[in-house]
Amino acid sequence: MDEAIHIDERYPAQYWHPLDDGRIQCDLCPRDCKLHEGQRGACFVRGMADGKMVLTTYGRSSGFCIDPVEKKPLNHFYPGSSVFSFGTAGCNLACKFCQNWDISKSRDMDRLMDQASPAAIAQAAKAHGSRSVAFTYNDPVIFYEYALDTADACHALGIQTVAVTAGYIHAAPGREFFAKMDAANIDLKGFTEDFYLKLTGAHLQPVLDTLAYVHHDTSCWLEITTLLIPGHNDSDAEIRNLSTWVAKELGPDVPLHFTAFHPDWKMQDVPPTPPATLTRARRIALDAGLHYVYTGNVHDPEGGTTYCPSCRHAVIVRDWYDIRHYDVTEHGACPQCGTSIAGSFGQYEKPFGPRRIPVTMMPATMG
Repeated sequence: MDEAIHIDERYPAQYWHPLDDGRIQCDLCPRDCKLHEGQRGACFVRGMADGKMVLTTYGRSSGFCIDPVEKKPLNHFYPGSSVFSFGTAGCNLACKFCQNWDISKSRDMDRLMDQASPAAIAQAAKAHGSRSVAFTYNDPVIFYEYALDTADACHALGIQTVAVTAGYIHAAPGREFFAKMDAANIDLKGFTEDFYLKLTGAHLQPVLDTLAYVHHDTSCWLEITTLLIPGHNDSDAEIRNLSTWVAKELGPDVPLHFTAFHPDWKMQDVPPTPPATLTRARRIALDAGLHYVYTGNVHDPEGGTTYCPSCRHAVIVRDWYDIRHYDVTEHGACPQCGTSIAGSFGQYEKPFGPRRIPVTMMPATMG
């Protein structure tokens, strides 16, 4: 039985329509949840109250932290900068391998103790010197209205916005969503419909459609992450197919991150990803023609380094989230040969480094 939707949780939601039988249908993501009065969708945070769709987590967060932007991961979006990060609860996918399950699978709304208005979040990010705000930890698609209002507040103060998302969103809301994002890391969780259906409860094609749309039809900077799970999506064939699709449909300059799985949630019987698997995947993707391929969740300076695609000069050397050497011009070019490095760059300052700083939003900033 669904948890009751309290009166103070009923923020008006967008993208839904009434059905002839008295239910309503959510039109935000391809799940197309059809809901009775008082029922919540698969994401758990959107539901039907008084005959309308509402968002139950507006203004409420599972926590605020300042992270290095490389943790999102974004390696080509103002490297070394800090990003003010937050999420809520719930998710519109059902990944059995979820690495943030304590947040994304949460049904305990009491954990959303940190409260802040969109304006307060933007002001806090500015006060802490963060270049951007990230909607992360759980998927911002499901807290759509809160994310977009926060994006507007951030842009008003010159703060940029980052979405970390599975990209499982319908085309119409997706256009509005990504128009307000300056950068996005989209999870491409595998490259077969069977994988998506059995391990995420979703479908592959809508994610591919989102990736193509963001790259070709928006100004949002795009990077892609694939978590490699031993025995499930780490075969040479699947990695080659995925990499070839990215190269052909998106082009060689979209960064691709292969990250290591650790046993969690409902897949604790699967072993961690060996570092050799990440190295193999990176080589396959480079051979497919991609210019920027990275390994993640491991110490691997080779796999963390950005190389100039023309002269192979190491323009940014990283070990995990730690930038050890930076050699990109202010205009985003290789100083050795002048080739442009894809991404968003500016004047490089002292890097934020591999830190994580929790932030408490004081009551005075909640209004």
